[in-house]
Amino acid sequence: MSTKEHERNPSPNGVALQFKGVDYIELYVGNARQAAHFYRTGCGFTPTACAGLATDVRDRVSYVVEQGDIRLILTNALDPESPISEHVRLHGDSIKDIAFSVNDAEQAFAEALRRGARSVMEPTVLEDQSGQVIKATIGVYGDTVHSFIQRNGYAGAFLPSYQAIHDQPIESIGLEQIDHVAISIEPGKLNQWIEFYKDVLGFQQSHQEDVATDYSAMNSKVVQNSTGSIKLPMMEPALGKRKSQIAEYLEFHHGPGAQHLALLSSNIVRTVRALRANNIEFLATPGSYYDTLEARIGEIDEDMAALRDLNILVDRDEWGYLMQCFTKPIQDRPTVFLEIVQRKSARGFGSGNIRALFEALEREQELRGNL
Repeated sequence: MSTKEHERNPSPNGVALQFKGVDYIELYVGNARQAAHFYRTGCGFTPTACAGLATDVRDRVSYVVEQGDIRLILTNALDPESPISEHVRLHGDSIKDIAFSVNDAEQAFAEALRRGARSVMEPTVLEDQSGQVIKATIGVYGDTVHSFIQRNGYAGAFLPSYQAIHDQPIESIGLEQIDHVAISIEPGKLNQWIEFYKDVLGFQQSHQEDVATDYSAMNSKVVQNSTGSIKLPMMEPALGKRKSQIAEYLEFHHGPGAQHLALLSSNIVRTVRALRANNIEFLATPGSYYDTLEARIGEIDEDMAALRDLNILVDRDEWGYLMQCFTKPIQDRPTVFLEIVQRKSARGFGSGNIRALFEALEREQELRGNL
């Protein structure tokens, strides 16, 4: 295993694309109403807006759920022949759009196309009595897209064509913001997409990990925007004796895409306990991991018994330490899962835990007959 922090690179030609952060994550799902109920009752999200026939949207239904600064859109098709239906047929419930907040969507879109991006939707003004939003979209790996969202002080529920949901707010379980979105890429394509983010969107590479267990391996690099408010670890399977969890994802997702969504908590013990109480299942960690934890990472200001009980992993880098915990897939296909992470000044992604994570995932793969 190797870890490397890379110096920040200037944007191509000195022209900066100003991505402020993740505006929302949109998932295409088979039943948006039921998916919203899952995120509400299982993960502590509050439904805040919806769009569909009642708001004169004829081809889809969407629910927005929020917690802290995290905003998810859950969308299903109303037409079995629509691209949304085809996406769900092929990929299952999965992330379609990782949308970025920008100051100028038209400028960001034009500059991205000039540098080689593929157009999906040209800059479009969405407008209602609450104001306007400008949205443009480019394609990336597989069927995944990035939308550029310029809000112009929009005062509506979410976007034009959405109406507010006035349900009683759900008690937060402590999830505050999106930490990162991890992407699985086909073998041999990792460097191509790292260069895409650097050359086309002006991101920089910040970390690199090469991991191997007794059975499988992967190569991984991380790209992020200039402020670190958008972080995208990208992984490809490497040669191993058996099928890696990246290869399993690619097989069941039928192509590249977002493998997991990492959500930041200010109190991971409280958050994971709440998720477990809501029947969210997590990967198990061998007890031996905790027997030598303090010797590996040094003294930490945490309840070690709670970490062991909840299967929370810990890793340290030169800036501090982080704690992380991984759910099992959140649908029957072994594809998308969630990571809960708490950072105590650490900037890394748990490089010391990746082998432990891989081995835990391999145990689950073996139970599924996919190792």
